[in-house]
Parts: sequence; structure tokens; C-alpha cells
Amino acid sequence: MEQSEILITGETPGISWSVPVMTFKGANPSAPTAYLQGALHADELPGPVVLHFLCELLRQAEQNNQIAGNITIVPQANPIGLSQMPNRQLQGRFDITTGTNFNRNFPLITIQEREQLLANTKDQNPADQLKSNLLYMALGADIVVDLHCDYESLLYTYVCEEFWPDAKDFAAAMNLHSVFIADGQSTAFDEAVSHAFRKDENTAPVRRLATTLELRGQMDVDEKLAQADATGLFNFLGNRNVITTDTPPPGDWPGKAVPLDYIEVIRTPVAGTVLLAKNIGDDVKTGELLAKIIHWPGGQNGMIKVLAPQDGTIVTRTNARFAAHGDQLYKIIGNKPSATLKEPGTLEY
Repeated sequence: MEQSEILITGETPGISWSVPVMTFKGANPSAPTAYLQGALHADELPGPVVLHFLCELLRQAEQNNQIAGNITIVPQANPIGLSQMPNRQLQGRFDITTGTNFNRNFPLITIQEREQLLANTKDQNPADQLKSNLLYMALGADIVVDLHCDYESLLYTYVCEEFWPDAKDFAAAMNLHSVFIADGQSTAFDEAVSHAFRKDENTAPVRRLATTLELRGQMDVDEKLAQADATGLFNFLGNRNVITTDTPPPGDWPGKAVPLDYIEVIRTPVAGTVLLAKNIGDDVKTGELLAKIIHWPGGQNGMIKVLAPQDGTIVTRTNARFAAHGDQLYKIIGNKPSATLKEPGTLEY
């Protein structure tokens, strides 16, 4: 394993950040290659833990001469967000200088334009320097996995339409509960990679994949879970011939894959204290109680109910107990498109 780092320069004297990069060199130049990163949203910590244990597996595979294609691992991809701790509270989703989401506004380019990403980084703000460098590394690989997590959540992933159902092997290897099929209309990291793959002038000789893996909830930082997830990723890389293993192909995947239009994003109609009535994994029926919001404590009509808009299964749940108007409470996989109009792109900010 080779370890290097990317330097991100700050906008004031003496400020910089370094991004550690682990590279496992493959023995076969024609083998598929892989890029995996964690904690682009710096407060989503299951990813770095999973990649820590994956690196242990890869070091053992390296000793056994099993690394076929190059593998790049960036376990903690966002030191800028990791340094944002006002009042000792980690704030890693948005860049506090620009206000932008660290997982939005990635440039939509082709693979042939990849070198341009690093041409003008000296003129970019730190967050954009980070994005340019991460996307540059990812576009050098065939398989790209961006590790995130939700607030409270089952294990699921986002993939663009062109990778489904080919990515069923990934869903099976990771034992996913569900797959959210994206329309490819956003500027999130995995969709920027998907865009470049889609526009590639050269037909790829291997099966490509770009996906955002949601590793349950923010508090699911657990050694046994992380080791199991790392083993799943290792087996997937073996099944895709990035690693030479005798791992049998995964069996059929029993989960549910739906377009984003089938996802009900349940938001608070008013601000207030949240009383949640359902948990992740629960099946719900149309009109069933999901939550109560106490928006006027002590008032005669100070509490309102939030009801399920259709039948479905709860995949994610908020971990907050106070919500502003419009905050997300749940994501529910429905059995039909949501009646709530959805703009193209991501489900959330």
C-alpha cells in the first residue's frame, strides 16, 4: 500500500488541509479499477470506519498478491468539514464559508476533460479544490463507491438508471434493504461520475458503477457492522475482478429498487417538538399516524398529526426531536409514484 496526501490550501495565510489517500497497486493493467471514499459529509462517520477495516483486508490481499486492479481509498475525504466544530458540535454537511453542500456542485464533465479539473485549483476556494481533486481521482476508476449515511436508516444505496439492474451484485454483496434509482440530474458526487461515464466516447471494456452507499444512521458507528460492511465491499470487488478471490458470486437480491419518484419524503408542516410514532423498517398504511408535532405547547390546538400519504416501508427517520418547518422526518418507499411533485435531482438539500 502506498500512502500520499492531497493538499488543500486555505484562503487566509497559514491555513491548509491534507487529504490522506491509500493506493493499492494492481498487478494486471487490464483489470477493473476502483475508487472508494468516506465522509464527504464529514459528520457521517460509518464510512471511515468501514474503509479502515477494508484497508486491513486489502493489505492482507496485497500480501497474497490478490490485487488485480488499482484500488484507491480515501477514508476521510473532507478535512475541511471535519474541522468545522462550532461549540464542539461537528458540522460536516455544508461548507460554513460558502454555505454550499459538500456533496453538490461537482462539475459535470467528460472523462476526456478530466485533466482540466486540476488545471486551475489555485484559483478555487477550498471546498471547490477538494471537489476537483476527489472527482479527478474517481474518474480514473471503473467502480466508484461514495460512502455516506442518513440520520437513522436501513442500509440502502443510490444508483443512476444506467447501472440498474446490473448493480444487483452490489446490492446482494452489501445485503442492502433497498436501492433508490436516481435520474442522473443532480451534481452530487456519484452523479457527476455517472455523467462522465455516460458521456464517455470510448466504450468501457469493463462493467462500470458509480453509487452512493448509505451506511445506516449517523450513530451506527459499530465495529461488527463495519467489519461486515467491509467484507461485503471486499467480496464485491472480488466478484468484479478488481481482486483475485475465490468468493462465490452473490445470490439473488431480495430487496426493493424504486425510482426516486416512489420515495415519499415526509416533511414537517410546522415547526415544533417531534413525537415520532414509527421506526425504520416499519410498514405503514395510507393515513396511518407517522408523527405528532407540538407547535404550541400548552395551546388547545397546539399539536398536529402527520399521516402516511400511501402504503410503504420506512427506510429513514430523523434523529432530531425539534424540527423547523419543512424539515425531513422520514423517507418511505411507496408502491406508486408520490403525489408530491419532485424536481429533478436529489431528494434533499
